[in-house]
Amino acid sequence: MNLKNKNYSFLQMLLFSLFAVLTTYGVTSFLEAKKFNKQISSISGTPICKYDVKRLNGLKYIKPLMFVDEECESDNLAGTKQQLADIINRYKASGDVASASVYLRDYVNSDWVGVNDDEKYQPASLLKVPVLITILKMNEENPGFLNKVVLYDKPVDAKKDIIYAEKSIKVGHKYTIKELLDYMIKYSDNNATILLESNMKPETFKKLFTDFGLETPNEYDNQYLVTVKQYSFFMRAIYNAAYLTINDSEYAAELLTQCQFRDGITKGLPANTVVAHKFGESGNPAEKQLHESAIVYLDNRTYLLTIMTKGKDNKKLSQLIGEISQAVYTEMSSNYVAGI
Repeated sequence: MNLKNKNYSFLQMLLFSLFAVLTTYGVTSFLEAKKFNKQISSISGTPICKYDVKRLNGLKYIKPLMFVDEECESDNLAGTKQQLADIINRYKASGDVASASVYLRDYVNSDWVGVNDDEKYQPASLLKVPVLITILKMNEENPGFLNKVVLYDKPVDAKKDIIYAEKSIKVGHKYTIKELLDYMIKYSDNNATILLESNMKPETFKKLFTDFGLETPNEYDNQYLVTVKQYSFFMRAIYNAAYLTINDSEYAAELLTQCQFRDGITKGLPANTVVAHKFGESGNPAEKQLHESAIVYLDNRTYLLTIMTKGKDNKKLSQLIGEISQAVYTEMSSNYVAGI
């Protein structure tokens, strides 16, 4: 940094010196660097962007750090945000979509943006991810729980009109908890989910939401509403290993890469792109909802993309999700900028 021929205040010089010392001793983290930049900006009159810090409660002596979020959206993704807003507005203008929301987080620079990110949706099968996290948390507390064998002795009416149906467990068959997780995540099987829920501690499930600062659902149904940003906490917790052990977080992410849904985010990606994702569908004949949340692994960049949509036709909603995904992929793969 060249300080010659520039006029700096005493405070500015002090901040520069402090930053140089921290850098020399190698203790300046990414967040510290960004915080330093905010301090410099504040000197020139630019408002400081605050951080939302979430820590895990319930322990006696420690409060583990789960999430540190800059409250301001990133200027680096402003162009991408405008592109996504234009795509959504085009679909809305044609009448194909009633509304859509996007949350995008770039894991290289820890930047994020949202489009219509205050609107709430019925997450539907997206809630299978917190069920997955809850079951794995129970296994951490009671090792061997995943090997427990349960009998699927009678069919259960899920009372849902499912369009994207895959494989399902069979009545009269026995399954381990781990096998039920496979059916729930890979094939979004509601029967496996209901059987898992009958073996799940409700207090552990509810505590997960409380720990993330989210409203606690009264039950697993379509009345619970979330925003794209709120839902993204679950996927972020897996990627960051912020709630489960490293091994269980790795297992959860690997299982999500085996999700068989191909009518959304993956449509906008090159073949063989590794994606950890989960979709959800809900609604009624008058209004359909189709959502998907994914961690996309590129060679030079990993990002999280959550998309929630409402409309009359699932095919149009699927098409919109794919187009948004393609636009994000193009930006992320072609405009790579290394983080601090």
